[in-house]
Parts: sequence; structure tokens; C-alpha cells
Amino acid sequence: MFEILLIAVLVAVVATAVTFAVRARIQAEKRVRLLLTTLGGGPELAASLDVDEVVGHALDAAVELPGVDAVVVDADGIHAVRGASEEEVARAALETPPNRNLRALEVVFRYRLDEADRAASLLRAGLVVPLAARGQAFGSINAYTRSPSHSFPPETVASLERLAARAGPALDNARRFGEARRLADVDSLTGLKNRRRFHELLASELDRARRYERKLSLIVFDLDNFKRINDRLGHLTGDAVLAEVASRVKAVVRSSDIACRVGGDEFAVIMPETSLQDAEALANRIARTVAERPIGGGHKLYVSAGVAALRESDDPSELFERADEALYRAKQAGKSRTIAAG
Repeated sequence: MFEILLIAVLVAVVATAVTFAVRARIQAEKRVRLLLTTLGGGPELAASLDVDEVVGHALDAAVELPGVDAVVVDADGIHAVRGASEEEVARAALETPPNRNLRALEVVFRYRLDEADRAASLLRAGLVVPLAARGQAFGSINAYTRSPSHSFPPETVASLERLAARAGPALDNARRFGEARRLADVDSLTGLKNRRRFHELLASELDRARRYERKLSLIVFDLDNFKRINDRLGHLTGDAVLAEVASRVKAVVRSSDIACRVGGDEFAVIMPETSLQDAEALANRIARTVAERPIGGGHKLYVSAGVAALRESDDPSELFERADEALYRAKQAGKSRTIAAG
């Protein structure tokens, strides 16, 4: 009778354990299904073309899986952490081995005895799953657990693999879109923002300055007698001169300033939170930097510039036209000078 009772108890315990395991697996699969829906109906699709958003979705889903206490997404130029400090992640850093057939790699961490007093807070095991797209691995999702069991439930391993299979193409798609957008915004010759992007950024910076009651100034400048270089030495030399001028401009503007090429040899610098006087000072510094060394076969270049500061009634076109008009007056006054329009 006792043996029958014991068997019944054991069966009940096993049944309970199986029930919990099934529930955990169902919950894990439900979470992953939610993420897969977000990332798109197929590996080639993505709900978002924003890299940060895709990474955020992946972190949110992975950290909710059973047994997962921390997650890291590492890919070319991307590093994001959820549930652990950077110091912990650095100590437990994992890399995907160069094996194209690898689905997942589980690693157990063992610590010295003198760290036993804080063992409960330590990362005990790591699970690295490759992120791949177009047949190439380019990063990984790394999951970590603090569980004393030093392992992940099987459903977590399977779910993380499924997650990576969708997140990889989605992330790759977002990165390629971002790069294409960046190239569309950049002047290919100088590496500065192009004319279209200049007008977009000027409008957005003007809105921000007005919303937060901040200053905004604009410099518009061009190269004196640049046409002579094109006429005498050809357009290839002229292009090299423009590229060198852009390089010198980048060297003197602040990180918050937005340098642009608005057409031909005309450039502009949008200067958020900057007074007219400070913008005029930068325009003069640009002129000195451009003129300090010969460019393009020994030619010394000089700059004429117009500067304008945001007025209460300005729209983007009015601010630009006022700076451009100041540039025109600098040209009329003899070139190689800066005129501030207020």
C-alpha cells in the first residue's frame, strides 16, 4: 500500500514538473512569436527600418525568456546591453566561433572561492547565438543567467535561436537602409550634408530653437575666384580643391555644428544655440583655415561669408536668404571678408 502511495506521489510530482515545463515552453514561444510578428512575417521582412528599434525589440524579447537574466546584442558597430552592467558583460564576454554550422554555444562560468560571498549576483552561464544575414554571420545575441543550475531551459535555447534567425535579417535590413539614407544625405565629393539635407536640417533646427527659445545662427560662404581654378586647371582639380576645403571646414567646426555643401563652391554651417557674434567668429576662423595653406597646385584660396541669426519672425527661407544676401554684400565690398546681417 505504501509503495503504491509512493508511486502515486512520484507520478504527481513528475506530472507537475512536466506541466511547469510545458507552461514555460508555451510562455517562451508566445514571447518569441510576439517578437517575430514585430520583426515581420518572413526572414527578409522587418517592421522597422531603425537599427535601435530592432535591437530594442530583440533585447526586450530575449530578456523575457525563462532563465535569462541579461542579454547583449553585439554586431558590427552595435553594442547594446539589458540586465547587466558593462563591467559584468566585459568579464563574461563571448564571441561566436567561426563555424557556419553553429546554432548556439553554451558556456559555464566558474569563479574563485573568494568570490563565493557574492555568487548569487554573478553571471553563471552564457548562451551565444549567431546573428546572420545573406549567408554571413555579423554578430550575436548573448544571453546570460545567474541561476545556480548553470544552464538554460531547452525551450530558451530553441527560442533564442528562432529569435536570432529573424532578428539577424531584420537588423541587416535596417543597417543597409540607414547606410543608404546616410549616403542620400551626403554630398559624395565633400562628405558634407548635401543641399536637400541642408534645407531639411535648417527647418528642423529652426523649429527646435523656437520651441525651446534657443539661439540659432547660419553661415553661408563661398570661395573667391573659384571659377578661375576650374577654367585654368580643369574640373578634376576644382573637385580636389572643394574636397580639401571641406576637410578644413570639418577641422574647425564644433561637433554640434552642421556643415553642408549647398551647391558649386557654396557652403553653409548651421549653428544651433549660437549667437551672431560667435557665428561671425567661426566664419572668420573658417576663412583663416582655408587660406593658411595653398590648395590645388599652389593656389591660395580666400573666403567670403555672410552670417545671420534667427529672428522671431523668420522661416527657414528667410534666414537663409538673409545670410546669402550678407554673402553677396561681402562679395560686392571686395571679397575676402565676413559680413553679419543680424
